[in-house]
Amino acid sequence: MKSRYNIPCNIAQSLNIIGDRWTLLIVHEILNGQTLFNEIKKALPGIPSNLLSDRLKYLEEEGLISVELYSDHPPRYRYTLTKNGEELEHVFNTLIIWGSNNLQKCYKKLIDPKTGDEVAVAYINKKTGEVVDTVEVIAVQEELQRAGDE
Repeated sequence: MKSRYNIPCNIAQSLNIIGDRWTLLIVHEILNGQTLFNEIKKALPGIPSNLLSDRLKYLEEEGLISVELYSDHPPRYRYTLTKNGEELEHVFNTLIIWGSNNLQKCYKKLIDPKTGDEVAVAYINKKTGEVVDTVEVIAVQEELQRAGDE
């Protein structure tokens, strides 16, 4: 896959990896336990086999999935998420929450299994573990500048 965005932005660079049509849906199916080619294809009606094959190869190259040969004749593979791939679960959950808040026809919602109540996204301070009420996006160079000023 070619890099489409030459912008110094985490979102743009992430989309260079996962922004192609079907890519996030493929990762989501693997996350949901569809680990074989035919399982993924069946779960995603309309995806051409050659496109699925190309996307799986690309996701492996990018380190989001790992591939294991489980049958020699014919060759068949099992796809699993790497740690980097598993971290996309938070993105999926956030999209589910966004959809439940904004789509006219909602298919899923994210709930607390203990209470059945819907949940929301929260930001946690990595250092203190406390919930943060507001966040600010800063450039990495700006962060390095602030650290140098202290």
